[in-house]
Amino acid sequence: MIPSDWLDTGCRPPQRLPDSVEAALEYLAHALGHPLYLRWTLTALKRGCPSLADAKREHPAVFALLLGHDTAIEYWERGRLKVVPEAAAPSAATVLERVLRQHRWRFRPAAPDNTPDDAHDGVCVARTGPHSEDLAPVPAGVEPAWLARAGRFVNPLRLTNTLGVADDAQAAKLFLRERASHSPHTLRAYVSELRRLAAWCRREGLGPFSDLTRQDLIAYRDALQAPRDDAAGHVTRPAPASVSRALAAVSSLFAWWHRTGYLTVNPAEGLAAGRRARLTWTPVRFLPAAALTHCDAVAAGDAPPDLPAVLWMRRRAIWALYRYGGVRLAELVWHEELALPRIDVDEARQWTLHVTGKGGKERAIPLPSACLPALRTYRRLRGLPAEPPPGERLPLIHSERGRALGVSGLYDEVRAVFALAATHVPMGDSAMRAALERASTHWLRHGYARTLVVDHRVPLPVAQALLGHASVQTTAAYARTGQSEARAFVEGSFPTT
Repeated sequence: MIPSDWLDTGCRPPQRLPDSVEAALEYLAHALGHPLYLRWTLTALKRGCPSLADAKREHPAVFALLLGHDTAIEYWERGRLKVVPEAAAPSAATVLERVLRQHRWRFRPAAPDNTPDDAHDGVCVARTGPHSEDLAPVPAGVEPAWLARAGRFVNPLRLTNTLGVADDAQAAKLFLRERASHSPHTLRAYVSELRRLAAWCRREGLGPFSDLTRQDLIAYRDALQAPRDDAAGHVTRPAPASVSRALAAVSSLFAWWHRTGYLTVNPAEGLAAGRRARLTWTPVRFLPAAALTHCDAVAAGDAPPDLPAVLWMRRRAIWALYRYGGVRLAELVWHEELALPRIDVDEARQWTLHVTGKGGKERAIPLPSACLPALRTYRRLRGLPAEPPPGERLPLIHSERGRALGVSGLYDEVRAVFALAATHVPMGDSAMRAALERASTHWLRHGYARTLVVDHRVPLPVAQALLGHASVQTTAAYARTGQSEARAFVEGSFPTT
C-alpha cells in the first residue's frame, strides 16, 4: 500500500498521510494517542530508560522477550499492544493498513481526482457520508444528525483537542470505546444513561451534548429527582441510587471530554456526588426471605402445563445459578473465545462456577449443594453427563435453537419464575405479590450478598471476592443496619448481669 493515498478527514482541509510507512505510523500514533509499531532491542530499551531496572519496570513484556531474542516488535492489534519476536510479527505495512481500516470513520482513500470535495476552512470537523452511521453509538431513537453536531463548548484547536474530532457523535464513540469497552455491563449502563440524557434534551429543545450549559445539566438533575405518578396514580420518588448512577455517567462523559481537550469547559463539574455517593450507597431492591423461599418452592415444583419438561428444567437451572451464584445478569452469557462461564467439578464432586465480570476479571464461585439437582437434571435432559467433565467447552444454558441463550433470554426466564410465583401468592399478601412483579435478576444478586454479609457474617473480603466488587465499600453497603438492628446488636453484646 501507499500511505499517501489515504486522507485524514478528521481535520480541515483533509490532508494526506506521509509517503513512507514509518512516517505514516508515526503520524497515526500521534493522531490516535498510542504507539502502533515499535521495534525494540536492548540498546533501544536502555536508551529510553536510566537503567535496566527501570526498563524492566516500564516495559516488562518487552524486557522479558528480549532476554531470549535479539529484537522484539510491539504493535497495535484489536485495541491493545502486543509484543512478539520479530520473526513472528506482522509487517509494519500490514499493521498500518489494519489501523487505517479500523478507523475508517476518520481515514479513507483519497478521491481519484486528488481533491477532497468537502474542504473548507476549519480545523477538526466530523465526516459524514456513507459510513456516518458508524459514528453514532448513542442513542437509539435519536437521529444521527442530532448527535453529529458541535456545540458552543467544543474546542476547535487541533493542538489541544487531542481526540481529533469535532462533533459529539465521534467524541461519544471514543468515550465509550475507552471508558466502557472493557465491560459489557458498564457499556450497557453508560449507553442507557446517554440515551436518557438525549431524550430529555430533545424534549427540552436542547442539544447536542456539547452545547449544554451548567444550568441545563442542573435542570436535568432536577428532572431526574422529581417525583412522578406511576401507573396506579401514586406519586413515587426515584431511588437515590438510580439518580446517582445517571449523574455519574453524565459527569464521566463531560469530565473525559474536558480532560482530552474536546471541550473547553466542563459544565458537569460537581454535578454528581461521586465518592460520597458510593460511601452512602445502600442497596434497597431486596426480596424478603419469605418471598425467596416461596420462589424456591415454586421453582422446585411441577412445570406449568403448557411448558415442555426440558424448558422447565432449563428455567430451574437458570434460577439456581442466579439464586445461589449471586452473578450479574450478563455473567451467564456464553463467551466462545474465553469458554466462560463454565463449571468445574473437583474430586469431592464439589462444583465451582467460573465467570468473567466487570473489567474482564475472572472469578470462581463455589456452588452450594442446594442448586446442584436442578443443574444435573437439566444436563441429563440435554443429553449431557450429569457432572461436567474436565475440559468441557459448551454453553451452560442453551436456547431452543441449540445456541447459547443471550441476556434477554436469561432475563425473561428469571422473570417467568417471579411471575409464576406471584400467581401462587395467597390473596391477602398483596405486598409479596407486588414485590415479585417488580423483581429482576439483580434482586437475586442483592439477596445473595445480604445472605453472605448479614445473615452469615461472611468476612467482607471473602464476600467481595465472591461478588466481584471492585471496592470493599460496595460490599460493606449490605452490612448497613437500621436503628432497631443496631440496638439488637448492642443489647446482645452487653447483656445484663
